[in-house]
Amino acid sequence: MDQKLKSELLELAVAIAKEAGALLSQRPEVFDLETKSSAIDFATQMDLASEKLIVSKLLAKRPDDGIIAEEGSAVISKSGVTWVIDPLDGTVNYFYGIAGWNVSIAAKDCDGVQVGVVYAPSINALWTATKDNGATLNGIKISCNDPVTLDRALIATGFSYDMADRKSQAELVSKLIESVRDIRRLGAGAADLCLVATGRLDAFYELGLKEWDIAAGGLIAEEAGALVTGRNGGPAGLEMVIAAGPALHAKLVAIIG
Repeated sequence: MDQKLKSELLELAVAIAKEAGALLSQRPEVFDLETKSSAIDFATQMDLASEKLIVSKLLAKRPDDGIIAEEGSAVISKSGVTWVIDPLDGTVNYFYGIAGWNVSIAAKDCDGVQVGVVYAPSINALWTATKDNGATLNGIKISCNDPVTLDRALIATGFSYDMADRKSQAELVSKLIESVRDIRRLGAGAADLCLVATGRLDAFYELGLKEWDIAAGGLIAEEAGALVTGRNGGPAGLEMVIAAGPALHAKLVAIIG
């Protein structure tokens, strides 16, 4: 994808993410909950409204593009560009009125993710990146922390909605907590990746994330100098995401597998 197209897609994604963020900032007093994979995995009417807004705005400007979105919107691409959307990352945070929820929009082609935007209005944060052009927070260039030793690392993680996975996740936290500065559980994977990119976290790992959780935030972290992989340095995805500067990343991969 050439730089001109990346810039155009970034501008569009930023504008639409801000619109969705403004919509979500009008947080309702009463929620309609739609259960997904389990009783603790749910969507609200605002997840659905945000996705409807984002998809309609994108397709109005680029009707031949594809769509992959968390709440079910799916369109096959005719242009070679596909948008990967999490209309409300951190739904539980949003439901409880906790900061950090965000809108995540990425654009990919046959060579991978080319554009990433994560907008978290509750903390006044707009992260952006285009492939091979670095990453920014509110227009200012950012970079991850590196090198960081394991015993000085502030690490974030998350927990699966699948209760069967939580025992092994708890065992890993128990193992890590003896070796690191501290562990945080912030509740929004895209924001976690962006905080690694900004140096406000040293690392992030989580099991069970979907493409829409990591597409935009993963690109932003990579463009800020972090490595974003799965287990043993393989592709990031459902089985594991590990994000950190190169020195710390090697240590985490050795521990996590």
